[in-house]
Amino acid sequence: QVQLVESGGGLVQAGGSLRLSCAASGRTLNSYTMGWFRQAPGKERELVAAISRSSSSTYYVDSVKGRFTISRDNAENTVYLQMNSLNAEDTAVYYCAGSRTQVPVPILRRADFGSWGQGTQVTVSS
Repeated sequence: QVQLVESGGGLVQAGGSLRLSCAASGRTLNSYTMGWFRQAPGKERELVAAISRSSSSTYYVDSVKGRFTISRDNAENTVYLQMNSLNAEDTAVYYCAGSRTQVPVPILRRADFGSWGQGTQVTVSS
């Protein structure tokens, strides 16, 4: 599977912005639907954003719509998550993931993703 490494996490003030990056190696990302998950302590890992192979479609969980933007640069083998207007509820470990399934982006689930990064911590101060 493709190897994924996240970066860009850290501590940010509420209302601020942060940009996460996911660098891939071993495979080209044009074969993968990509997603960003997050997991807070005591909570299930949830899909927050996903983007199709050609960027023709995207998905966002309701809680981040209008604030987060997922994008990809297949030539650079990198996926991004721009996070704006951050609040304390966004505090979590964020994971980059790749899927080679053919299911539509809006109904992707955790089980559809076979490649995972190790995660990057995002902490939003309140």
